[in-house]
Amino acid sequence: MSERLHIDNLLANYNSYGTPRDRWLVGGEYERAVVRSDGRPVDYHDPDGIRFIVEQIAARTGWKIKREGEFPTECAGDGASITLEPGGQVELSGAPFRRLHDLAEEVRRNRDMLHAISAGHDHAWIACGLTPYPRIDDIRFVPKGRYVVMREYLPKHGPLAHAMMKGTCSVQANFDYSDEADCARKFHVALALGPLNSAIFANSPVLEGRLTGWCSYRGHIWTRTDPDRTGFPPAVRAGYTHERWVNYLLDTPMMFYKPGGRWAPANGVTFRTWLEQGIDGAYPTEDDWVLHQTSVFPEVRVKRTIEIRGADAVNIDLAIAFCALWTGLLYGPRALADATVLADRLVASDGTHEERHVAGAKDGLQARYGGRPAADWARDLVAIARDGLLEIGEDAGLLDPLAGRVASGRSPALDIIDAWERDPSPANILPVIRY
Repeated sequence: MSERLHIDNLLANYNSYGTPRDRWLVGGEYERAVVRSDGRPVDYHDPDGIRFIVEQIAARTGWKIKREGEFPTECAGDGASITLEPGGQVELSGAPFRRLHDLAEEVRRNRDMLHAISAGHDHAWIACGLTPYPRIDDIRFVPKGRYVVMREYLPKHGPLAHAMMKGTCSVQANFDYSDEADCARKFHVALALGPLNSAIFANSPVLEGRLTGWCSYRGHIWTRTDPDRTGFPPAVRAGYTHERWVNYLLDTPMMFYKPGGRWAPANGVTFRTWLEQGIDGAYPTEDDWVLHQTSVFPEVRVKRTIEIRGADAVNIDLAIAFCALWTGLLYGPRALADATVLADRLVASDGTHEERHVAGAKDGLQARYGGRPAADWARDLVAIARDGLLEIGEDAGLLDPLAGRVASGRSPALDIIDAWERDPSPANILPVIRY
C-alpha cells in the first residue's frame, strides 16, 4: 500500500519546482473553433466533424490518439498535444521552446494543417473569444467523462457556465520561474496586469447572433461561471507564496474525481477534506492532486510553470504577439522590474481587480483606469515588453502587430462590431475572424 498523501507533500512538491534561468522556455496554448459557412457548429459526430479532425491530425502527424471508450478525444506527440474543449473547440497545447520563432513556426504549421484537413469540407476555422452565431444550447458536448460531470456542476454555481464551456476560446502561455521568490514576482505582475489582457485582446462582442455591448463577452462570461475557481484568487492577492497557493487549491471545491478510473462527481467536497477525512474510505493520490489542479481556472495559474490566461482567441499574428509580450515582460530582468512598477500603479489607480477586469472586458482599449485610457497603459506595457525581448536577445518585431493595435486604440472586437453593423451575415463576419 502506498503512503498516505499529506499537505506537507503537496507543499514540498511546489518548493521543489523551479528551473535554472538558462533553461527557461515558453509554450503557447491556442483554442480555435470550427463552424459551417452559415455559422452553425461542426459537431463531434458529423461525418466530417470534430472526431474526423482529431483522427486526421493524428494520421498526418503520427501522434498517438487517446480515447474515452470508442471516442478519440486527444492526440499527442513532439512535446505537444491536441485536446478538445467541451463544445468541440480544438486546442493546441504547444511544446515548450527556447526561442519565440520556434513557437511561432509550430502554431503556423498547425494552422496550415487544420486548413489542409478542412479543404473540400464546409469548415470555417475562426479565432475569436466566442463562437458568434449558434445558440449555446444547440452546441453539443463532446463525449468526455470530465465534461459530463462539469456540465451538471458548473451551472449550479454560475448562470453562464455552459456558454463558457461550449462557446469560448482563448490564447494562453506558460512560463518558467527559478524559485518561489521569482514565481511570486511574476505572479504579481501577471495577476495585476491581467485586466489589460482582457482589454488589449478583447475579441468577442457577439453571442447567439447579436451584439452584446461588450468587447469581450467571453471576459464577462468568466465572471458568471464559478467564483470558487475563476478570476483573481483572494488567497494570494496579499502576495504569492507556495503555501498560500496550495491552501487555495486545497479549499477549492472539487467538481470530479476518478475512483477506480471512473469519472464521478465530487459534489463540492474540498481536496482538503478528502485528504484529511477520505471519501468512502479512499484517500487521494498524487495523480488525484494533479487532476484537481486542472479544475481551477483563475486568470493566472501556477503549477510547474506559470500559466497566463485571460485573453480572447485572436488571429495568429496577435496570438504569437501575446506569447512574445509576456516573454518580454517576465524573462527580461529589467523589464520585469519595470512591469512590476506598472502593475503597482495599475493596482493603485482605482477599483478592484474584478472592476478593472470588467472595464477591460466591456470597453476594451477604450476602458479607463485611474483617468487614463487602457490604450495608454497598454502602450507602456508593450514598450516594456519590447525592451525585455531585446534584453534577452529575442525578436521584438513579433510585437509589431500588437503595437499597431495598441497605437490605434482599437481592440480586435471593434473590427467585428464595424463589420457587423454593415452586414451581420456569416458570409461577411467569418472572414473577419478567420483563423
